[in-house]
Order: sequence, then C-alpha cells, then structure tokens
Amino acid sequence: MFHKKILSKLAIFSLILISLSACQTTNIKKDYSSFREADPRSILIVPVVNNSVEVDAPDLFLSTLSRYLAERGYYVFPVNLVKNVMEEDGMGDANLAHEVDPTRLGEIFGSDMALYVKINTWTAEWAVIAASVTVEMEYVLKDTRTGQTLWTDSQTRQWAPKTHNAGHPLLTLIVAAIQAAAVKAAPNYIPLAQQANYNAFNQIKTGLPAGPYNPKYQNDMEDF
Repeated sequence: MFHKKILSKLAIFSLILISLSACQTTNIKKDYSSFREADPRSILIVPVVNNSVEVDAPDLFLSTLSRYLAERGYYVFPVNLVKNVMEEDGMGDANLAHEVDPTRLGEIFGSDMALYVKINTWTAEWAVIAASVTVEMEYVLKDTRTGQTLWTDSQTRQWAPKTHNAGHPLLTLIVAAIQAAAVKAAPNYIPLAQQANYNAFNQIKTGLPAGPYNPKYQNDMEDF
C-alpha cells in the first residue's frame, strides 16, 4: 500500500511537470489591439543597431528584411533610399536614429510604422573539429503617428555542421575538421538571418498580422 501511494504521488508529480512544460513551450498570443486600431499600411526600416563585433552585420542583415515584411502585406520603403535621406538629415548613426522621435520619421517619410532592429549576436565560433554560427536580434515596431510601440519580438538562431559518421573515427574527425575550417573561412550568416525574420514576422500568435496587400488582411483575427 505504501509503495502504491508513492507511485501515485510520483505519477501526479510527473503530470504536473508535463503540464508546466507544455505551458512553457506554448506560444502566448500577443495583444494586437493597438496594432489593429492603428491599421498600418507601410513600414520604414530604420538603420540597424549593431551590438556585435562584426562590422558588416548591419548591412548584411538589412538586406534580408524587406522581403518578409512585403510578403506579410506591407509597403516597405526602399532601405537604401531611407538610409541616404536619414544621413542627409543628420541621422546617419544607427544609435542616434533609434533615439529619434518616431513621429519625426513619419513626418519626413510619410510612413505608418518604423521598424527598429538591434543585432545583439552575430558570431561564428570554431575549434579544430567544431564550429557554430549564431545570430540574435531584437525587433520593435512603432507607430510613426503616435510614437506608440505596436509590436516587439526577439529571435535567436544557431547553426552547427551535422556530424557525419564516415565509418571510421579518423575519417569522421577529418570531415569535422574540414567543416570547421569552412566555417572559419567564410561563415554564412544570411540563412540564419532569413530564418529569424521569417519566424519573427510569420509565427502564429506572435508575428505580424497580415497587411493590406496580403489576401489574409483582416481575416486572420484568430491567429493574431
């Protein structure tokens, strides 16, 4: 009887742990009431703040953003044009641009929203037989008419070469060393950045509601 009581308690405890785990992994739907009320149609991408040590990260990442926002149904202002205009207006520094009142950007460009992105991690690490590439970003969308934050998200993506069993320990080590050397010579961040953007903007419950140039516009209330 004593053992049965212990087993019963363990079973209940296990169910509680499973339930907690399920709660932690389930996406909680964001509050889109302000977003829906604003009903934005266009997005201005502000120069990207780079908190990583890779000086090329902002330009590389900037090239991956427009496509996914356009696919969600929003007009995206040409990023190079925006960058040039902001430089001429004394906002060439990305950190400074992020501090500017969003309503000022709305007055200059006539956009409905401004997207602010910070790159926190953009690194490639390698050892003799191991390598990994990691990107981490924060996204913020602000209403350029009111300055209100309408949406935020963060994404982290990591890639590491798959271990291939060549049938012989020495051959396996050689393959791993070649893969690590390839990452060291030319780490490819773009696929990870693209994955991060796709997930940030398309994930149900946490992404962006369909814009006016998407067939699902105002028909995705259950998802967003």
